[in-house]
Amino acid sequence: MKNSISFRLWGRYALFTDPITKIGGEKCSYHIPTYEALKGVLKSIYWKPTLIWHVDRVRVMKSLQTQTKGTKPLVWGGGNSLAIYTFLHDVEYQVEAHFEWNEHRPELEQDRIDGKHFTIANRMLEKGGRQDIFLGVRDCQGYVEPCEFGTGESVYDNIPELGFGLMFHGFDYPDETGIDELHSRFFSAVMRSGIIEFPRPEECETRRFIRKMDAKPFGLNDNLLPVELEEKTL
Repeated sequence: MKNSISFRLWGRYALFTDPITKIGGEKCSYHIPTYEALKGVLKSIYWKPTLIWHVDRVRVMKSLQTQTKGTKPLVWGGGNSLAIYTFLHDVEYQVEAHFEWNEHRPELEQDRIDGKHFTIANRMLEKGGRQDIFLGVRDCQGYVEPCEFGTGESVYDNIPELGFGLMFHGFDYPDETGIDELHSRFFSAVMRSGIIEFPRPEECETRRFIRKMDAKPFGLNDNLLPVELEEKTL
């Protein structure tokens, strides 16, 4: 089954939030993208509940730079507050990922058509994504285009290893695990010659229970997007 894509991801700013810095409202970005943020980019390129995206690895192309800016985030009671956010500045990555069928969605088994989703995903990637691309948060606009992973030079090609310690990996959602609970995952991030290899979600040993959560139900014809409606009528 053809299910793997690779693409270039870049933007002027990025904010891959470290959960520790969210407590006081002052956000500070991780130095590298999180698995969950890259998965969000993949979902913006193309997503269906029939499949699950898995991020295999990311390559950091440009040097790590940070920039601190004053912001006015919205507050629950209305209005804005003042906060200092530390963003990554002028970022560029190469991402390699693949999708697998979501076995916890048996009602969508008829939609597991070899080649269909791969073709649409590549078509959407060439168009820059089906939805807007964000680098961690909505404030940071991102852009994507197809590329071959490993091409070009990275400023970290000659640095054998760089560790980032324990880092947020992603969330375990009920529709992807079959368990009516939401968990967060963590892993020890290491960059080798500019490349971070992500473990699969089930390989992350450090987890934290967040809350009970039910999976959203989907029907086979409830979530057809315009391009698929058009193909169905052909």
